[in-house]
Amino acid sequence: MQPLQSMAPVTPRGFRDVLFEEAREREAVERAISAVFATWGYDPVETPVVEEAATLQIGIPGEIERSAFRLFDLDGSLLALRPELTVPIARLTASRLAGMPGPHRVRYATEVFREQASLRGQARQFTQVGVELIGARGPAADTEVVLLLIEALTAAGLASFTVGLGTAEVLRALLDRAGGTAEWRDAMIAAAQNRNLVEIDRLSAREDLDPDLAFAFRELPNVRGGREALERCQALALACGCRDSVCSVAETWRTLEALGYGDRIQVDFGIMRSLDYYTGVQVEAYAPGLGLPLAGGGRYDRLLSAFGDPAPAAGFALGLERVMIALAEQGRTPQLEPLDAVLGGRMPSEVFAAAARLRGAGWRVRLATGRTGVSLVREADDFGALEALVADGDTIVRVDRHGESAVPLGDPLPEPPRLTWAAKGGDAR
Repeated sequence: MQPLQSMAPVTPRGFRDVLFEEAREREAVERAISAVFATWGYDPVETPVVEEAATLQIGIPGEIERSAFRLFDLDGSLLALRPELTVPIARLTASRLAGMPGPHRVRYATEVFREQASLRGQARQFTQVGVELIGARGPAADTEVVLLLIEALTAAGLASFTVGLGTAEVLRALLDRAGGTAEWRDAMIAAAQNRNLVEIDRLSAREDLDPDLAFAFRELPNVRGGREALERCQALALACGCRDSVCSVAETWRTLEALGYGDRIQVDFGIMRSLDYYTGVQVEAYAPGLGLPLAGGGRYDRLLSAFGDPAPAAGFALGLERVMIALAEQGRTPQLEPLDAVLGGRMPSEVFAAAARLRGAGWRVRLATGRTGVSLVREADDFGALEALVADGDTIVRVDRHGESAVPLGDPLPEPPRLTWAAKGGDAR
């Protein structure tokens, strides 16, 4: 036999390992966000990590070529790793939930994958936590989605963040009024999505463009704020004969303000995600010092029609990695609950039996079978445990700082130290 070849283990470019403490922090934040969604009646779904490439191409045209990992299976079918969750959930809804009474409220927390060029040095795997409200339309449904986003970010632990509220309807109405070639329209959409004010100004100088429309195109990306921003946009839309395009987002904002969320919401008509994808209200969330959105989403009423099951829909996705960065910037990284005890002892059977009793009483216990005395205390310190314990026959004994047996825990077992003395600032052992 030839000897096995060895190699230095390497993590693929754009991917990374997440180790103990950070993984626990991410888990705590993800669990807190998902708990909010659950209290609103959103049920979890899971979709395959791969989709038919044709499915993604229908739902998000161009995404396959831009960023999806593609692969052929043994049958020769072209598949792609999911670059986001909305299209897979739309496919699931149209196929598995067709004919079932709605609205459907679904939530997810999972990884997505996007190819990036080597020179860009960007991550190629992300964790998204989000919701989709499928089968409900109108300002009330839009308000529900925005409230979920606010509560999710609050539950994650962020002290400072802003939710931008915009709409695709105004720009679409202006474009419909403006006419022009397909090339001009596509250029204006691209400029709006990139907030390229210079290009918008150039495109608005089209000779046959109505002056009111030209002025509205130039002004719209700069309209942001509260009530005054809505009124400004309504005036622009009225002058162009498309006042109704502001009605839905205005009603959503008024409801949010009435509920006391005016300080969290900024009306921002410069938010312009994919105009081919989004049909109404659009949302993005921001934290100070972070140049990219924490979350994004909105209303996408046409997507399910592509799968033969028309239905209104709205939702958003949070980027867990970005939320974790924002938490660290604000000094709000989750405080993890400590390990209650490291449990040693010379007899494995006694250690396992004692550990089962402790876990039954709610203790979090790490085993150190064979260890006693000072080495057991050191291991407890190494892993941040609140207690060092030894199994001695049927008795569980506390160990003091010098490694000496102190006092038995007693029977019945006491509550875990993290819930009793540790929560009150007590000292371990």
